[in-house]
Amino acid sequence: MGGDYWLIANQRAELKLNSNTVTMSLTNTEKTIIVSIWAKIATHVDSIGVEALERLFASYPQTKTYFPHFDLHPDSAQLRSHGSKVANAIGDAVKNIDNIEKALAKLSELHAYILRVDPVNFKLLSHSFLVTIAAHYPAEFTAEAHAAWDKFLSIVSSVLTEKYR
Repeated sequence: MGGDYWLIANQRAELKLNSNTVTMSLTNTEKTIIVSIWAKIATHVDSIGVEALERLFASYPQTKTYFPHFDLHPDSAQLRSHGSKVANAIGDAVKNIDNIEKALAKLSELHAYILRVDPVNFKLLSHSFLVTIAAHYPAEFTAEAHAAWDKFLSIVSSVLTEKYR
């Protein structure tokens, strides 16, 4: 199933060659789906962000190493604060869906040059966020919505790791 989904998602991607790298772009339909679901998420952005982080730490405990100074217990103030920041950053990417690179440029620099977060963690967080929104919005989270959000979060992850190259 996982391999089939990957193939479907990548068949939907419009790929462009750019300086020996392959980048994805979203179709207008995918943008509409993302913005539509984000409108629902936006009313619960803080709780969605916290839940995605809790899911990340439970599923991938190695990611906790980047937060040695945080109280990572469920519903801690630090976890709520960072979950809110994460979800709001994704919201900024949605609001600037046609220029995600510009919207996340400072965040990309912070994570690459100052925090030095291993790039694989962005993919893990993307997966955790994807599962969280699927759990909260099952009726809206169709196969087409899943593919669009997966592609969007892959683009976000790619933007956040471009300073590593």
